[in-house]
Amino acid sequence: MKIYAVVVTYNRFELLKRNISCLRQNKPITQIVVVNNGSTDGTLQWLSEQEDLKVITQDNVGGSGGFYTGIDFAYREGADWIWCMDDDVFPRADCLEHLLLHADKEHIGILAPRRLQEGKIFTHDFLSYNLTNPFKSMYKDRLSKIEVTAPIEISGTAFEGPFIRRDVVEKIGLPNKELFIFCDDTDYCLRAVLAGFSILYVPTALMDKQLFFSNDTWAERNKKKKWKRFYQVRNSTYLNHHYGKNWAVRTIRSFNGVIGYILVAFFTFAFSKAYDWKDISKLWKAYQDGLHERLGKM
Repeated sequence: MKIYAVVVTYNRFELLKRNISCLRQNKPITQIVVVNNGSTDGTLQWLSEQEDLKVITQDNVGGSGGFYTGIDFAYREGADWIWCMDDDVFPRADCLEHLLLHADKEHIGILAPRRLQEGKIFTHDFLSYNLTNPFKSMYKDRLSKIEVTAPIEISGTAFEGPFIRRDVVEKIGLPNKELFIFCDDTDYCLRAVLAGFSILYVPTALMDKQLFFSNDTWAERNKKKKWKRFYQVRNSTYLNHHYGKNWAVRTIRSFNGVIGYILVAFFTFAFSKAYDWKDISKLWKAYQDGLHERLGKM
């Protein structure tokens, strides 16, 4: 069995080193592939010194572009399974071992590990999709609200450790690189589910996840995350429009979402540094771009 691990990184040198150290403890991995999205923080120099890594350096095309490149390379190299992750998750030494216990189940296309943040379960994974009710979230039955003690079939997970069978890539292709960041994992999982594959969440396969912004105020945290918010609005709107089963889901659900962000920006920009007046028009443009499925780097 050929197992390729694909890590996407951008200017998080110290996190990447920890991630690679953890991956090296997991057996058996045929090749660790690092997709470097044009880092400028010393990452490239360090990577050039690591003889056991396959390094692909490209311009910053976001997480989706990074996974597009990495999965494509692993697939063309003949990988049977492709283990994907960002640089801010750290698989424990036996994580892959626990995933492989379920690799012989042919209907399973993706195996998803459990992520922990400061020892507590961290998950946005969910059991099913809502593509018909515009007044409820697309993500039904989140695992964060369920006690999971044994492997359970789910419908969506993040690009933070999914173990992807070669057959999935063969049937549905590569991640949508035009999403840049946010929702690329949801899109890929949805495509896999629609193609007939199952996704299995394995709670004994553990990864630790880095905690960010823990000491920031609300304004500081939202200011740092703001540029990502535009992608979140646009890409979630795209998903609703592209996969929604009726007009209301394709338009109203995302409209409700963007109005919420616009109202927050409107009522806080005067006394907070989190948003400014121009952000309102940017949020609206993000919604319109998603509605018309105009993707790419913003």
